[in-house]
Amino acid sequence: MTVSVLTKRLMLALSIVVATGVLPQGQATDTYTPTVGQPGKDVVWVPSPQALVDTMLDMAKVTPQDLLMDLGSGDGRTVITAAKRGVRAIGVEYNPDLVRLSTNAAAAAGVSNRATFMEADLFTVDLSKATVITMFLLPSLNLQLRPTLLNLKPGTRVVSNSFTMEEWEPDERIMLGPEGCTNWCTALLWIIPAKVQGSWKTPQGILTITQTFQKISGTLGSIPITGKVTGDLINFTAGTTKYAGRLNGDTIQGSNWTASRIS
Repeated sequence: MTVSVLTKRLMLALSIVVATGVLPQGQATDTYTPTVGQPGKDVVWVPSPQALVDTMLDMAKVTPQDLLMDLGSGDGRTVITAAKRGVRAIGVEYNPDLVRLSTNAAAAAGVSNRATFMEADLFTVDLSKATVITMFLLPSLNLQLRPTLLNLKPGTRVVSNSFTMEEWEPDERIMLGPEGCTNWCTALLWIIPAKVQGSWKTPQGILTITQTFQKISGTLGSIPITGKVTGDLINFTAGTTKYAGRLNGDTIQGSNWTASRIS
């Protein structure tokens, strides 16, 4: 094999997206068995390690109060694993054969009341009610989804297997060791930040915020600030003083300070 051919194959492998999970051998439903590398609408199908699925759900701190949506749900492992934890979970999958496979697998696992699957395009489905989004998509697809994700409710957790959002840095990253995972072993978490950019009136002076994803900078009066937004929580430092507060509409309420949006 020439170097150029090897490089092309490696690049192809790095471009593959997981639609999540794979059933144990021999547990395909009806007569349909998915094949690793089979083409889909936007991606090819590759199994995701169960250890990574578990890590992604742990990172998102899923609870029975959550609604999880898995984009490109494949044979449904992420959805079924979440449902076994008591989470309501919906798989979004374009391939009708995989939807049927997943639905039958959820029934076999006894979680059909919490795990459901829809045949749909992940770019057109309504994500607004989800509190957790899981995915293993190509970087280009992540970027296409990024504006939609950033408009979700602050605090929504987004977890990706392996692929990034480019300059939108994750809030947390975990790489599993080789003892539990050998391929596609990095989980990345983003927490959707509230939109706080603008000018705010505070007892300490005008707070001016410039926001780049979850990171903020600006000034409080004449003092430079740096900080971060996590969901609807805002934390920043001005000089040697630390400020923390929660956004509620056009007001930020802290323990000993408040801010009202001007613009």
